[in-house]
Amino acid sequence: MALEDAAYQVDTALTRKGRRGLSNENTFGGVTSFLRRTYTKDLAGVDLAVTGIPFDQAVTNRPGARLGPRAIREASALQACDAPYGWGFDPLSDFDIVDCGDMAFDYAKVAEFPAAVTAHIRGILEAGAGSLCLGGDHSITLPILRAHAERFGPLGLIQFDAHGDTWADDDPARVDHGTFCYKAIREGLIDPARTVQIGIRTDNPDPMGVTILDAPTCHRMTPEAIAKAVRQVVGEGPTYLTFDIDALDPAFAPGTGTPVWGGLASWQAAAILRALAGVRLVGGDVVEVSPPFDATGATAIAGAHVATEIMCLWCWTRRG
Repeated sequence: MALEDAAYQVDTALTRKGRRGLSNENTFGGVTSFLRRTYTKDLAGVDLAVTGIPFDQAVTNRPGARLGPRAIREASALQACDAPYGWGFDPLSDFDIVDCGDMAFDYAKVAEFPAAVTAHIRGILEAGAGSLCLGGDHSITLPILRAHAERFGPLGLIQFDAHGDTWADDDPARVDHGTFCYKAIREGLIDPARTVQIGIRTDNPDPMGVTILDAPTCHRMTPEAIAKAVRQVVGEGPTYLTFDIDALDPAFAPGTGTPVWGGLASWQAAAILRALAGVRLVGGDVVEVSPPFDATGATAIAGAHVATEIMCLWCWTRRG
């Protein structure tokens, strides 16, 4: 019997004919591309490219997020045999989605890293694909936003996070995971009037005009009401979504650099993300998954689910 006729395929990320379709293979073996998508650097005709940015040299507390992309991909193998739950369509079969691997960079040249990220994402966008990034610490979002703003103009931002990341930082040479939102506003990459932060539970003296739905507020609201409030803020313009895994309570995502209790439950985050269907999403990322502090793998699993939901959101508005 030919290998391709086997009941359980092997390494569909390498052997799939075309880019579409679910991957019916053992979850514990094979190539761990994101959701078993085809591994390729060729983005011709690609709708959405998943890429890892394994950088964590901008953290203020515990490191380890450089290992996040690999852990998220491995965890995503649990989902590769099924269409994403709750969406009513199968983006893996309806869209050309690939994993184009991790961004290459010299870890010892930190000052050059942000420009390298912008160039990397610019290349994906210029190829005509959308980008879904697996981090990495939250500093990666700023250079990603630069590439998207070049293409789409000032963006709306949906930020799931425990921290606002609007601490003042006017030194362009600093690379810090806690200041990406401050710099993005100051650079005009995002419109603060179209920016909303969800799950915040730390104080910041200057929210810079950003709408904040802090964790206690979210706990008093239904996911549908939260999504409605978010829609009212971001409107119909191009919007980017960044999900810091510490938006989830440490009970659901302990493997992260700066955990804060009182956060979102995983069911809340899932319901909010699905209720955002129809937002004009142009890109997204999930960041701050730190496997060294993820004893059970729960954080990587959560990160893989979040990335899958972002993928579905991106595809939703492109279904025609």
